[in-house]
Amino acid sequence: MIAFHKAIATVFGLGFAPKGPGTFGTLGAFLFMALFYFLDIPISWITLSLIVLFSFAIGTWSTHVLITHWNESDPQRVVIDEWVGYLITLFLVPLNWQNLILAFVLFRFFDITKWFGIRWFDYNVKGAWGVMIDDVVAGIYACGFLHIILYFIG
Repeated sequence: MIAFHKAIATVFGLGFAPKGPGTFGTLGAFLFMALFYFLDIPISWITLSLIVLFSFAIGTWSTHVLITHWNESDPQRVVIDEWVGYLITLFLVPLNWQNLILAFVLFRFFDITKWFGIRWFDYNVKGAWGVMIDDVVAGIYACGFLHIILYFIG
């Protein structure tokens, strides 16, 4: 059962990248969404919401199991939180290469800098919820900024 949780929480091993595991976790989500674009499969906001909710739920569960198993409060190998945060960034955004890349950059910026109160969640919410929630908030901020950019670009 630990292997299952490792597969989920590390996004099928991307979290084991020797440098920048969070970036690799985000890259996994980028490639997942790029697949929809490349195969010309429309993804509705309802479908994306269900994917996010499912990923958040199973990711929180797997993260909880691994925090206990590895005896670490916030294992860097856990990157399902980046997966969820990136998918949130794309909420109600047209799927194209420019938006996929811009979402990647914006999400990584907010995830790394932890501006606008994101750091509070990182420091004050413990356990699996704490691992997940700061990336959810980073994804919400990145999504907001992406919508603002797209509004002004047209």
